[in-house]
Amino acid sequence: TGTPIFADNAAGSTGQQRTTKDLFGECLHKYVIVDAIKDENVLRFAVEYVGKYKRKDSQNELDIATDVDIKVEGIDTKELLDSPKRLEKIVDYILLHHAQKTKAPDFTGMFCVSSVENLIKYYGLFKQKQNGVANPLKIATIFSYAANEEDPNANGMTNGLIPEENPMPDSGKINPFSRDKLDEFIDDYNLIFGTKYSTRDSQSYYNYYQDIAKRVRSGQVDILLVVNMFLTGFDSPRLNTLYVDKNLKFHGLVQAFSRTNRTLNDKKSQGNIVCFRSLKAATDEAIALFSNKDARETVLLEPYEDYVKQFNEATVELLKIAPSVKSVDNLPSEKEELAFVKAFRELIRVKNILTTFADFDEDDLTLGEQKFEDYKSKYLDIHDKVKNDHSTEKASILNDVDFELALLHRDEINVAYILNLLVSLNKLNPEEAKKRQKEIIDLVAGEVQLRSKRQLIEEFIEENLPKLKPNDNVIRSFENYWSEHKQQAFEQLCTEENIIPEQFDKLLQTYQFANRLPRDQEIVKALSFQPKILERKSILERVADKIQDFINTYIEGMGGSV
Repeated sequence: TGTPIFADNAAGSTGQQRTTKDLFGECLHKYVIVDAIKDENVLRFAVEYVGKYKRKDSQNELDIATDVDIKVEGIDTKELLDSPKRLEKIVDYILLHHAQKTKAPDFTGMFCVSSVENLIKYYGLFKQKQNGVANPLKIATIFSYAANEEDPNANGMTNGLIPEENPMPDSGKINPFSRDKLDEFIDDYNLIFGTKYSTRDSQSYYNYYQDIAKRVRSGQVDILLVVNMFLTGFDSPRLNTLYVDKNLKFHGLVQAFSRTNRTLNDKKSQGNIVCFRSLKAATDEAIALFSNKDARETVLLEPYEDYVKQFNEATVELLKIAPSVKSVDNLPSEKEELAFVKAFRELIRVKNILTTFADFDEDDLTLGEQKFEDYKSKYLDIHDKVKNDHSTEKASILNDVDFELALLHRDEINVAYILNLLVSLNKLNPEEAKKRQKEIIDLVAGEVQLRSKRQLIEEFIEENLPKLKPNDNVIRSFENYWSEHKQQAFEQLCTEENIIPEQFDKLLQTYQFANRLPRDQEIVKALSFQPKILERKSILERVADKIQDFINTYIEGMGGSV
């Protein structure tokens, strides 16, 4: 079983008394979350508690009640936890930090709340506060509209088991208000995604359930708002953040938290848990119960301050190898270059974790943002040198190094962003424009997704831009320039590798619509000849690499500019 029932978490108001041992006998073997983390099968959790705290200048010190805040006799705990002002502050917090937590648009989030009543309130607040926003978060929800939907664990906790939630209750057990609200929310969903789902038809509602799961997994939904559904048994590697405003413990806590810790790539370093209730004791207890009493350090990330210390210590090591940015160019051998790559890669890894904390502040780091970007550019120069070195003399010790470029990707810096900077150059005097041009070229050099376009962008800036008149359209000029070079590269690749142009165009269309590179059989079909058996592997690898380079240069990161 994934999360067994022990004597400690068996008893509850539902009368559930039987443990996993009662049902199946003695445990034959244990493979617990600590083992899975050590084997890199799942990730650790970064848990932040948001509420009334004493920490100075913390982003998590909000004036909202958690369950432990309510100690004054006579105050209704539920009334305070469900107060509109508290819910509004929580929504404000999520809207402020969601992009940071999910490294938007790379990952998605889930928000679990204590009751359908509160879910309806939360949904309304998200909708109200995003009204008129240019790119609002896509909020989706699904819940049972059965009568008496209250979660027994919501405020008065029992055994920690998350109740089964029937998405399609019997007709005689329906809560009309909940159903009407869910239909209203499904109408919003239909409007966003061009679907036609409804609760009025059981098959349609089941399809809605399936469609939500699919869109969460593909990253099309930013936040999934739930009471109990999807908190157990739902796997989505792209889901990395869980917001919690309900009481969880034991089995239910581990199950809910574990929605976030499925491995995906280097950029997903942990599962983020943001608790708007005081669940620290329950978290420590659950981890101890389902692994061992010393498991906390393995399962949970260290506090923010610890990672700041790690980053600053790693900076000291980096500066021992390369005291200045320019000194990277003068490293005497590949051995020193390898040491630099490993030292800077450690900075990347730690910063990837740091930036997910609500309290992250660049001023806490001894290596400033600009210096970090300058070193990053040198790091990428070494990567490009290794990638483009096709010599067969001696194998480079850098060939087997994973540069983990996914950690350096920033979606907001694309060609459209660069073009907007170029447009602003027309308003500057020649001296300022020249200085800004250099800054833009340096920015291009430091961005992973723009380096393949670097030569073309620099050529446009240095040769084409000066020829434009003040009233000329910079963006249109760039589009013409880019289209011309793209067509030349398209024709050159087809000629060099004997690719049928129409078939190559189909491969590119498939990439743009399905977001996948061509398969071997698709490449073979695109060739104007049948490769010999002994040459097939090398030909397909070479052509696949060239297609990848073409996509990286002319399609990826264009941001709708051409």
